[in-house]
Amino acid sequence: MTPIQTFTKELEQEAVATRKMLACVPSHKFEWQPHPKSMTVKRLAAHIAELPTWIGMVLTTDELDFEKNPYQVEDIKNTEELLAYFERSLEDARKHLAMGEGVDLDRPWSLRSGATIYSTEPKYDVIHMSLCQTIHHRAQLGVYLRLLDVKIPGCYGPSADESF
Repeated sequence: MTPIQTFTKELEQEAVATRKMLACVPSHKFEWQPHPKSMTVKRLAAHIAELPTWIGMVLTTDELDFEKNPYQVEDIKNTEELLAYFERSLEDARKHLAMGEGVDLDRPWSLRSGATIYSTEPKYDVIHMSLCQTIHHRAQLGVYLRLLDVKIPGCYGPSADESF
């Protein structure tokens, strides 16, 4: 299996669990946050929904420079819009992966803000990290939802809410 095929398989597998988790996010709790330093539910969920777009960005560019491209948060108003945003992001990732077989995944990719370079890694590693970030933040969202007493769906088998 090529790296692109592996990324495609992992993207599709994780999309199932991510979709289930995002579908549980209650719109009326979008502004809730567990701690002042934590993201709000809305911000965290929107970040999870946008992460698939990093795949296309990495495959088609050599860097993200926040000084040249200020970060724009998607204005999500409810759970339905959140899920639609995730599906658009997922489709973007699928499209770019389908065209990605010729991309040099060893080529360096940088995350920066002007002269400040946060990281420079091979494109392969950045794509892998973006998939891992989805899993990481999805688990973080699960904690948020648990604290809000929202039933948690299983990701790799039944959750405590689905057992027995």
